[in-house]
Amino acid sequence: MSETEARRGEDELREEVSNFLRRNFPQIQMHGGSSSITHLDAESGEVSVQLGGACSGCGISPMTIQAIKARMTQEIPEINQVNADTGMEGGGMGGEGGMGGMEPSFPGETTEDDEGPQAPF
Repeated sequence: MSETEARRGEDELREEVSNFLRRNFPQIQMHGGSSSITHLDAESGEVSVQLGGACSGCGISPMTIQAIKARMTQEIPEINQVNADTGMEGGGMGGEGGMGGMEPSFPGETTEDDEGPQAPF
């Protein structure tokens, strides 16, 4: 296979993966998230997908990732391995709770010692 044919095959596979994500997981974009292909090796059949936007802090993103991994290998025969994450794993099993070292924040909560406006009660 020539380099041009290999490139065209990879481009077609990339398009098929993108269409798969849009068609099977519209909730990613509907809920303010995004997905992108960060790596694709058509020869080995390996693809890496990064979920971003609202997916980064979403509690159900691990389930979405598992569904992507399971369904993509079933529906796209050229894909043998799927790597997917939200970039929030925090680099391993450091007990970070999947938040990448970030602390959760809540509306109205301040993290500085600033007194700010006082409540009228």
